[in-house]
Amino acid sequence: MSYWDWAVEVHGRPGVDEALITLQDYHGQCVGYLLWAAWAAAEGRALPPELLMQGAALAKHWEGAATMPLRAARRHLKGPAPPIPDEARLALRVEVRKAEFTAERLLMDTLESLAPAPEGGPADLADAMIAAALAWGRTAPEAELTALAAMIG
Repeated sequence: MSYWDWAVEVHGRPGVDEALITLQDYHGQCVGYLLWAAWAAAEGRALPPELLMQGAALAKHWEGAATMPLRAARRHLKGPAPPIPDEARLALRVEVRKAEFTAERLLMDTLESLAPAPEGGPADLADAMIAAALAWGRTAPEAELTALAAMIG
């Protein structure tokens, strides 16, 4: 299954979005990168440390260039922005969200292209996300990653 299709399916599971937003907003994790590691594990695609580091570098660059500025703009547009009429502000927020979504998809497609072909059965999703979080360079509570792995595995 493609990474994109897998991620869309995973996002629909109870509690997953909340867990991902917590990891993103409170622990500095990149959702697209973290889920890439989980998808690769589920698909039996081994991501050795050097590939995790390559993926992390790519995701950090893209987050700084596109995803984070778009997310910040979208979130800022949630509140009132006098003298801009609410309807115009909300319409702009929808357009910014579409651009943010496109940026996330581009990152996910690029990360998928880095993953090797499947070489066996699935690996442990929690271990894969813990390794990815370490390669990302910011700690994330193992208990939260393990709970997320249980929700999506």
